[in-house]
Order: sequence, then structure tokens, then C-alpha cells
Amino acid sequence: MTKKRKPRAPRAALLGVGLDNDDGHKRITSGEQFAILGGSAETHERMTETVVKTFEELKVRGKVLQKIEPRELAEILLKSTPR
Repeated sequence: MTKKRKPRAPRAALLGVGLDNDDGHKRITSGEQFAILGGSAETHERMTETVVKTFEELKVRGKVLQKIEPRELAEILLKSTPR
């Protein structure tokens, strides 16, 4: 007899990778649904701010990362990116 498996809930996370680091410092920031790796101090800070604002906007819209449409997520990310 085979066991029936419960369907897994979809999982999702955001990953930011900065490639402009030339000072040798290793920068890593992570949370429940995101990880930000590398980058210069400025780039890492901008990526972190973008992720924080993105999750705030998702909350305002009553959405979760696992269920948002890619197009809507892209819109939120662009809106959340500091200029």
C-alpha cells in the first residue's frame, strides 16, 4: 500500500546577487523569504531596501510571494527600487 502524500504548499523566495564588490567584504542579508548576497556597500543597501519595500507593498495589497503573478511582482520590484 502506498502512502498518499499531502500536496506541498508552493514555496517562493527572492534572491539578490550583487557583482560589483571590489573591497573584499562579504555581505549577506537574509530573511524568511529572501537572501541578498554580495555587492558593494551601496548596491547591497539598495537591494535590501528594495526587498523590504517589496514585502511592505505585498502586505498592503494583501498578497503573498507564493501566489503573486510574475508581472505584478515585477511592477512592485520596479516601484520599490530606490532611484
